[in-house]
Amino acid sequence: MHTFFISPTGFGVGLTSISLGMVGALERAGLKVGFFKPIAQPHQGDLGPERSSELIARTHGLNSPKPLDLAHVERMLGDGQLDELLEEIISYYQIAAADKDVVIVEGMVPTRQASYAARVNFHLAKSLDADVILVSAPEEESLSELCDRVEIQAQMFGGPQDPKVLGAILNKVRCDEGMEAFAARLAEQSPLFRRDDFLLLGCIPWEEELNAPRTRDIADLLGARVLNAGDYEQRRMLKIVLCARAVANTVQLLKPGTLVVTPGDRDDIILAASLAAMNGMPLAGLLLCSDFAPDPRIVELCRGALQSGLPVMAVSTGSYDTATNLNRLNREIPVDDKERAEKVADFIANHINHEWLGKRCGTLRELRMSPPAFRYQLVQRAKAANKRIVLPEGNEPRTIQAAAICHERGIARCVLLAKPEEVMSVAKAQGIELPQGLEILDPDLIRERYVDPMVELRKGKGLNAPMASAQLEDSVVLGTMMLALDEVDGLVSGAVHTTANTIRPALQLIKTAPGYKLVSSVFFMLLPDQVVVYGDCAVNPDPSASELAEIALQSAASATAFGIPPRVAMLSYSTGDSGTGEEVEKVREATRLAKLSEPGLLVDGPLQYDAAAIESVGRQKAPNSPVAGRATVFVFPDLNTGNTTYKAVQRSADCISVGPMLQGLRKPVNDLSRGALVDDIVYTIALTAIQAANLPS
Repeated sequence: MHTFFISPTGFGVGLTSISLGMVGALERAGLKVGFFKPIAQPHQGDLGPERSSELIARTHGLNSPKPLDLAHVERMLGDGQLDELLEEIISYYQIAAADKDVVIVEGMVPTRQASYAARVNFHLAKSLDADVILVSAPEEESLSELCDRVEIQAQMFGGPQDPKVLGAILNKVRCDEGMEAFAARLAEQSPLFRRDDFLLLGCIPWEEELNAPRTRDIADLLGARVLNAGDYEQRRMLKIVLCARAVANTVQLLKPGTLVVTPGDRDDIILAASLAAMNGMPLAGLLLCSDFAPDPRIVELCRGALQSGLPVMAVSTGSYDTATNLNRLNREIPVDDKERAEKVADFIANHINHEWLGKRCGTLRELRMSPPAFRYQLVQRAKAANKRIVLPEGNEPRTIQAAAICHERGIARCVLLAKPEEVMSVAKAQGIELPQGLEILDPDLIRERYVDPMVELRKGKGLNAPMASAQLEDSVVLGTMMLALDEVDGLVSGAVHTTANTIRPALQLIKTAPGYKLVSSVFFMLLPDQVVVYGDCAVNPDPSASELAEIALQSAASATAFGIPPRVAMLSYSTGDSGTGEEVEKVREATRLAKLSEPGLLVDGPLQYDAAAIESVGRQKAPNSPVAGRATVFVFPDLNTGNTTYKAVQRSADCISVGPMLQGLRKPVNDLSRGALVDDIVYTIALTAIQAANLPS
């Protein structure tokens, strides 16, 4: 068991955000992580659960012991009961540490009310025998002052020479020179950061978007009257504009994420903001101040903007006081803002040296791949693959945003099939910044060059040039031809097309891979403790025994390709020889055929789901099975069972499912759910890139 104690060097260093990122970073290292906040420190206005523990629970699924109430802690400290307090905390720590490889313990933040925080943190770290990681933020101080503050805190824990003081994480770093240059200047400034035994474990750049509250949070914190809620649950405030200028001088300030603050009688500003909203500009909202009610006739003129989702709120304070109140708002992540918490966790984890921390823990990587580790490896392997992926639905907003993300993060070189002016228009309306170099191909300009190759590929089916030209009007067919001719490495579609629309051209033009007769699918199910594979839940309605065996082999190969050791459970409503019937016999025969095809593969069936997934049940129902209780690949007997089960698990367990990923094709083509989120599309593009990299040369 290993423990990291994170201790702030002062107030406002973003300790909760660092906790979120630390958990994510260590999970990426393949460790089973626990979290413990020993002492609650509620902010003014906090009425619900302790913020750090609740955010960790909602973001990472880690349920921590409830922190001790601050009043209880102060009472014990006041009564000289420090040892008793530490004993109580250690008892709760044991709960947090059960079955974990490493526990992150979040220390107290020093405030005017908690001037004793540094002393308590020292005793907590020592009592838990924890490695100490200091967390600091430059604020407005000089580099020299920052280094002094970190060194003082290091001395409080025994000094940098103490092997338990590992180093520091610097948060909210604002610099134009880049993080590496900043780290170099830090080492030049301070002998502390030149030591081999005191490491800069993370340097987190300031990112405005991660500090953007929802418009709803603004309304709640100001106690504003909500005149039109609109999209205030989803929109975020990136910038505040106090409109005292004329409209002509204000227009250029109306950008995505802007909160427009203006007196309620400024009809011109209200109309300008409404026009911008109706033209697709996703403003954070309109905040009317000075206790002036807007003219009802103006409100009526703005009806279209209100219906499009523009949030409108009102406060009674004047312009100056309203602006002051906005700047003083608590920017802490609200416990119910899971989207922001997940982005913060991922961003910070990307800037923390998780490999070094993983080695420090001295724990080997578990065979059970955790969801964070899976997602992290997915992106890293896709980056290494550097593949070109065509997106036929090139003018679809989610697809455009996913392509932009993949381009910026280096996940894949995406090709959008759409008219460039359509893509630009959608991007502008949605506030999507198109990265330089993102490839956009106009189908009308390239279509004709694929007619003859398509006729050649389909000559056995009687396809002629006019027929091919007509079929190539479909962007999915066009993208599939690009893949068939090796101009791209993979294809992702389905945000607006059906599964059949995606698969049919692939079967006609790409064909199945050598050794396979059918195309099937898998979902990667990101369960709380591990990632498992479900197949087939999307393509084959009622596979025969031989087809089911092929699905099992394809699914096992997919698991292996993505770092999941394949232990294949052939599922049925009975286990072993306990049941009979046509469906059970089909599964039994499929298991036999799969073993015959790949004798070295761990595959067993028929198994009931609980016997396959739960160790205690597996030992009881199938004690001699190499798979029971340890399955990582679950093969369902038919589409009805598979699709129903994956959706039930996804929704009931609140787990992410990545897929469906098609398998069995000669080249990678993947389908999306029409309800896919942007992240779903990004991960599917990453999957496709990795599939392309794993194709036999």
